Amino acid sequence: MHFLDQAKIFCRSGTGGPGAVSFRREKYIEYGGPDGGNGGKGGDIVFEAVAGLNTLIDFRYTQHFRAPRGSGGSGSNRTGGGGDDLVVKVPVGTQVLADDDERTLLLDLTEVGQRVMFLRGGDGGRGNASYKTSTNRAPRQHGTGWPEQEAWVWLRLKLLADAGLVGLPNAGKSTFINAVTNAQAKVGAYAFTTTRPQLGVVRHHSREFVVADIPGLIEGAADGAGIGDRFLGHIERCRVLLHLVDAQDDDVAESYRIVRDELENYGAGLTDKPVVLALNKIDTLDDELIAALSAELEEASGYPVIPLSSAAGTGVDWVLDRLLDALPPAPGAAARDDWGEEDAVEWSPI
Repeated sequence: MHFLDQAKIFCRSGTGGPGAVSFRREKYIEYGGPDGGNGGKGGDIVFEAVAGLNTLIDFRYTQHFRAPRGSGGSGSNRTGGGGDDLVVKVPVGTQVLADDDERTLLLDLTEVGQRVMFLRGGDGGRGNASYKTSTNRAPRQHGTGWPEQEAWVWLRLKLLADAGLVGLPNAGKSTFINAVTNAQAKVGAYAFTTTRPQLGVVRHHSREFVVADIPGLIEGAADGAGIGDRFLGHIERCRVLLHLVDAQDDDVAESYRIVRDELENYGAGLTDKPVVLALNKIDTLDDELIAALSAELEEASGYPVIPLSSAAGTGVDWVLDRLLDALPPAPGAAARDDWGEEDAVEWSPI
């Protein structure tokens, strides 16, 4: 399945049904009168965040969403049926943006099952029975129904992950996510091997958390260089960033600075997130050079540096431990940590 994180769609709610013009004609009833019912309400446009979706590719082929209109009223004061709501199902993490500037946030769907009405259907028109007064005993006017609402909007998907991987191209991000998850990210000895975000689930120390890998950043990404910084939106919601620096780079401190500058230029609080810094691809270096590069990188960043080799598995558990430390504790973990010996209960099958 192709990954698509932006799509433009058209939405229109349903028009209200017209009211009816009708008069009673019943045997043995001396005086008749108006009995036209009101029209039904048009359907709403509703957005719902559902599990199991992680792309907007469906909206490339279906771009128009129109809710049904309400039914017209009828005699005997019968109100017309309302139009069914049209539910647009989107992945968790989808934002709905105004079409005019692509920046005005209209909706933000961040939880599974979250439903938000976006466009309200028009109310039904009044039937002639509702126009009856003491001086107008046989009204023939009726309402045609209130109009629908419509809008062009942009859908933008920001993946929900606990940890996000950042770094220059070929820093080893794809190799790392392949090593710690079941993801099958493409790996190659050339820049921009990763062209779309990848998600993987890590299982470590009886905990699970989601890791997001995005295409690498280069200097000037904020101005569109390389693949640009568009994919940084997928780590805006991450709780912690794992910054990988290639130990094979000529200047590891400069490699770190380039990525940090692009994060700062992007904004959205990315530079305020907790960071785990790792010097990757150390399997071809000796211990003395690893220590020297780690010290250089630590001095430039102010963060402790973890020597890492995703391919050889060196330092992987250490990195995962640091990521777990930066994430909120699992539900119930605090309660288990507070248990004492007096709370222990001897196991028994009965």
